[in-house]
Amino acid sequence: MLYQRIKFRHLQCFLEVARQKSVVKASEVLNVTQPAVSKTIRELEETLDVKLFDRSKRGASLTRFGEVFLRYAGTSVSALRQGVDSIEQAREKGGLTVTIGILPTVAARVMPAAVRAFKADGMETTVRIVTGYNTVLLSQLRVGDLDLVVGRLSSPDLMIGLTFEHLYSEKVGFLVRAGHPLLAERPFDLARIRDYTVLVPPPGAAIQPYVERLLIVNGIGSLPDTVETVSPAFGRKYLRESDAVWAISTGVVADDIEDGLLVELPVETEGTTGPVGLTTRADAPPGLATQMLMQAVREVAAKFGGSL
Repeated sequence: MLYQRIKFRHLQCFLEVARQKSVVKASEVLNVTQPAVSKTIRELEETLDVKLFDRSKRGASLTRFGEVFLRYAGTSVSALRQGVDSIEQAREKGGLTVTIGILPTVAARVMPAAVRAFKADGMETTVRIVTGYNTVLLSQLRVGDLDLVVGRLSSPDLMIGLTFEHLYSEKVGFLVRAGHPLLAERPFDLARIRDYTVLVPPPGAAIQPYVERLLIVNGIGSLPDTVETVSPAFGRKYLRESDAVWAISTGVVADDIEDGLLVELPVETEGTTGPVGLTTRADAPPGLATQMLMQAVREVAAKFGGSL
């Protein structure tokens, strides 16, 4: 049977090439030579008798067969890792760990309260928080490095094999420090931000397409002075000590806005509203501890009344 000829190294190599979209980059991550990666992929394609990748100078993209195989390969590796983790946890006499990927949009307001509520239930579980770009976190979720991702819904091509549960919606805002010169301008013209340093989300960030489209709609093709970041700590500090403008999800800075430290510029940004929620693997039901943490997140998010 075909599956008996497929080894773990085949799946691991396939998933990394699919994630990196490059044989060269995959070889660097796996710490093996490029020919070894190419050989492993070739062995897998010969075993399945289909072409999994289209290769070009720009990299490696999944074929239709590759897209189908990706769903099941990720689940297989994830199940294996869960089994190994279960054995390790049993040997450690019950020490459980829930690993969550979170985006800045929920890091400040939702997750601290949710983790406190989860801990209050008395579960002897370590909560491991991982931050990063949406694309990276979803890749880690798909192969089992994460149990859950909490944040904005990603694009359809990144949601293959994953399930999203909508909790509430939020929009992007343009924030400045209290007393910023732009706050006194009436009527306000968004193009005026070109005169200042603007903090924008980098490529790969969940809100980057929303910000880019909003700028185009307002006739702003490019910004001459930008800093790419989604770091809440950096953004808050930078704004308080400068006249910079920050394009960020309002959930990240909701407390700062309430405290009067940061102020949202009067810009129509309803078109940037997007769903925030829980992302899990479609074919691997969450464990008990993960389910309990998900419920804690739901209860905290419900306080926002569906929007933020």
